[in-house]
Amino acid sequence: MSGFYDLASLTKPLVTAPLALAFLDLEADRRWALGFHDRKSPLTVRQLLSHSSGLPPWRPFTGEPVAAQLRREVPDHPLLRSATPGPVTYSDLNYRLLAELLEMETGVPFPKLGSASGLSPAPWAVPPVVIPDAADAEAWRLATDRPLPERDLRLPHDANARAGMPGHAGFGTTAPQLQAALARWVAAGWPGRMAVDAAVDGPRTRWGLGLQVMFSGGGWFGQLLSNLPQGFGLRVLEDSTEALPPAAPLQDPDPGPPSGWWFHLGYTGPALFYRPSDQSCLALLVHRQGPAGGLLEVEALRARRWAALARFVGQCEG
Repeated sequence: MSGFYDLASLTKPLVTAPLALAFLDLEADRRWALGFHDRKSPLTVRQLLSHSSGLPPWRPFTGEPVAAQLRREVPDHPLLRSATPGPVTYSDLNYRLLAELLEMETGVPFPKLGSASGLSPAPWAVPPVVIPDAADAEAWRLATDRPLPERDLRLPHDANARAGMPGHAGFGTTAPQLQAALARWVAAGWPGRMAVDAAVDGPRTRWGLGLQVMFSGGGWFGQLLSNLPQGFGLRVLEDSTEALPPAAPLQDPDPGPPSGWWFHLGYTGPALFYRPSDQSCLALLVHRQGPAGGLLEVEALRARRWAALARFVGQCEG
């Protein structure tokens, strides 16, 4: 029986980005519509989709407009650090603003808009695996006096999603449900529109309009997935184990050239991969919970994903 998974940030490419590409002008300046009256440079949907808007990574969702929040100083924390337009700074705020623009444009609440994806907006009837609070809980307490949103088995792990922030997270799925949603996603051509160079930040990061480039250096996922044959189609891999896998190969400091794959990762464990050359699509559903119920560190989660993908690659090669 398939489990239920909190998709976390896979909401961005599977729900929000297709809606933005369908309903919003990519180049129009949205500074005034979004309250950024003192911003010197334009603020466009293209920037929001590619994380090149210059917004900081995170702010707590208290109902206050993003522009107003950014006028106040906050304590030093990785999620609260400042950014500048142009270079890539991965930010949930980009996708919050996309959701707000979509609601303005359509007059429809974002969860209802997003339901057209075939994925499930929270609250969920079946709860996913629960993982402990992460860095956003710490940043929440630093940035606001508002209480941290309470945990609820039917609500997302992400604190802002629990508080009601749209666009960046808040959708979940079973494996069969994701298989059907991805078939529609690929058939509609959305990943092909996302897999275009839009923003660069150094040799390791290149973003399109909702997906980012996967590199092929040693120990990088692109090296592993490059062994998959052309035309294998669409697959959803589900691995609900909580056992610790063997360590993944070390990542070469040099990410190498682009592999031909594009991808997105979810904080709670799931991952999404797409190859434009043959429209192959691979989704991985795993949980970030360790054998003792704790939150897997980044390298342990990479190892879990690597092990699941390596098994699939080995099956294809065999």
